[in-house]
This record gives sequence, C-alpha cells and structure tokens, in this order.
Amino acid sequence: MPEGLTRPEPAAAVPRGLCTDCGLSRTAHARACGRACQFIKPDYPTLETAVHGRPRGDGDELFFGPYLEMLRAELSPPAPGAQWTGLTTALAAALLSAGAVDAVLPVAPAADDRWRPEPVIVTDPAAMAAVRGMRMGYAPLLALLGPARAAGHRRIAVIAIPCQTYALRAAADLWGFDEITVIGTPCSDNTTTENFHAFLARLTDRPETVSYLEFRADYRVEMRFDDGTRREIPFLNLPLSDLPSDFWPVTCRTCVDYTNVLADITVGYMAGEGQQWLIVRNARGRAVLDRIRDRITLHPLRSRGRRAAAVRGFIENTRRAAGGLPLRRMPDWLRPLVSWMQPRFGPRGLEFARARLEMKAAETVLHLRRTAPRRMKTMIPAHVWALAAPYGLAPEGDEAPARRKKSDPA
Repeated sequence: MPEGLTRPEPAAAVPRGLCTDCGLSRTAHARACGRACQFIKPDYPTLETAVHGRPRGDGDELFFGPYLEMLRAELSPPAPGAQWTGLTTALAAALLSAGAVDAVLPVAPAADDRWRPEPVIVTDPAAMAAVRGMRMGYAPLLALLGPARAAGHRRIAVIAIPCQTYALRAAADLWGFDEITVIGTPCSDNTTTENFHAFLARLTDRPETVSYLEFRADYRVEMRFDDGTRREIPFLNLPLSDLPSDFWPVTCRTCVDYTNVLADITVGYMAGEGQQWLIVRNARGRAVLDRIRDRITLHPLRSRGRRAAAVRGFIENTRRAAGGLPLRRMPDWLRPLVSWMQPRFGPRGLEFARARLEMKAAETVLHLRRTAPRRMKTMIPAHVWALAAPYGLAPEGDEAPARRKKSDPA
C-alpha cells in the first residue's frame, strides 16, 4: 500500500431500494438517505443554487448544468497509467501539494480485483498515482467521510460520480468539514463488478488480461491488454442486446445527472473528441484548474453533425425493448459501413454529448413508465422533461414533477 493512502473498512450497507451504495447508508447518518438520495426525490434547482449560486439556465446549461467555461484539455505529458491523460488525479494532487486540502477521497483498485472500486483516503500527492484509471462497480465512497473527519481532516476533496456527489451535497452539513471540494466525473451507467467481468468475457476470450477499457467519443470501445496489445470495437458490434435485463440497475437506467452538475469541476470525455472535457462550474472549480493550467493544453470545444436521427433511433429501440419486442438489429453487412460513417458524419463534440443526454432523458421516462410509474413525479426533474420534449415525450396524467413547498428539504 503506498504511503499516504489508507483503506478504512466501511461499515456494512443498509439494504435499500433504488440504491447504488454511495456509502451514506453505511454512516451514522443513514437516516439522511431519504432526503439526500439522487434517485428518490431530487431537487436540483435548490442544490445547484446552494453550490453554484444559481440554478442552471437555458441553452447548453439545460443539458450540462451550471458552468463558467467548458474546454477540451489534456495533461502534458500524460500521466502513466491514467485512463486519459491524468487530469482528474493531477487536480487532486495539486490541491494536496499546495496544502489546500488535508485529504482526498477517491477510489482505488481493490487488492484482489483491478476493476473493483475501493474507497480510500489519500494524504500524500504521490499516492494519487495509485488511484489512476477506471473502475467499474458500486463504491461506498461517502462511508469514509466519518473516518476522514475522525482523523482530523477538516478540508477535503472528493473525486465522485454523480449519485455520490448529490448525496454529499445534500448531507454535507452532517460531518462538520470546513471545506469540501468536489472533482466530479460523469457516469454513463454503472453495474456490479461481477456484471462487468461478464461483459468483458463477451468481448474477448482472455478477459482476465484486459487492463483498460474506454467508451470513446468516436463510437468505438478501446481495450488494452497486459501484453501491450490493443483492440478497438465499434459500438455497433458490442453485444449490448445480449446482456440480461437486470444488467443495469433501475437507478442507472433512470439516472438524471450524467454530467455531475453539483461538482465544482467535472472532468469527462463525451464532448472531448479524443481529449478530456472540462466543465468548470464555479469559482472553486476555476481555482482548482488554475493550479495546473501551466501543465495542460486547452482547446475550445467543437460541435459537429446532427443528433436528432440518432436520438430518435435510440428511443424507438428503447420503446421496443420496454414493450418486450425484439430490438431492431442492423444487418451484418451494413455494420461496417455505418461504423465507418458514424465518426465522420454522426454527432461529435458537444453535439455527441447533447445526444447522450437526450437519450438518457428519454430512457428515464420510458423505463419508469414501465417499471415505476407512480414514482415519476418525484424522480424526474423538470430539466429531464425539457430534454425529452423535442421527441414527443411529455408528462402524462400525474407524471409532472410535484411542486415543492418552500420548506421541503433538498
């Protein structure tokens, strides 16, 4: 174990429905789950105002949440072992090096499984190298808030996915930290680590040697192996339709925040076109970025292609799947042609990111209508309905978001 990295053992989870085990239920404040869960009764306008000083506006903020600037970026030189170039861990390491935070709470690979996320507390900038790379599975990150506070840490940074960030923001007052900085990463659906291993086994006959996997914005999945070889798989060739119906949990199929809108700064890929996508959301996030601006190359974002046809095709397939009908599979002879055309003529850059957010909004509506219609008025925020509206999806009956009283907690 690297010096400056500790692995406190989280308490046992409290079984709950609609849970991705952010870790809050494993703390002394488990009763706060009802008001702090992203999936039960989210209130983004209130929390966006609390974190950023205002709720999201129109235009691209409707998709991506409040922001000051959005950029393409890459760390130069790239950090060894990073998923992209190492921006996320570099930001956190810079905070530790400057003494701006006492500790960072990220996830590291479990000792017995490189893909299983395990929450850790990092106090040495050099130890951030041990948490580079992508993990897949549920990680009770917030369970370490108590141990971090008990260790005397008053200013912390947390590297979190959206459902962890929402619960952290909604319940941040319970631990008494002086400052919390959130470096957020987007989430494009999660599943159990066991399910992920089964997915790898569908992609290769040597899944145990896969060291890297990334869904890229050029419509391909990149795989790397321990022996240094690489393989790229077009999205159209992925065996997604062969996955069991419970592969993705209800929570991830109905997620309303892909881009981590309550983070101070979001580091992702969807609009990056091969580079990382930075969403600087507030002054705290800008200050974090400023610490490493001299080490990164920045470019303006681009937006190319049109998303409407791709989103409509996704919605039609989602409707068919929800109704028990077989998915419309593309003929094998056509797949190479479409795979060639997608990265050249399909939505790219910001348009690709907008497409993914509209697809997710539509999936949320259609899936909840089938599985939990009574929950729609509390689980689907107004901004999700706004993204789905251009495709003919609007609240029916009592599906519209319930009006909140001023006294309602976030």
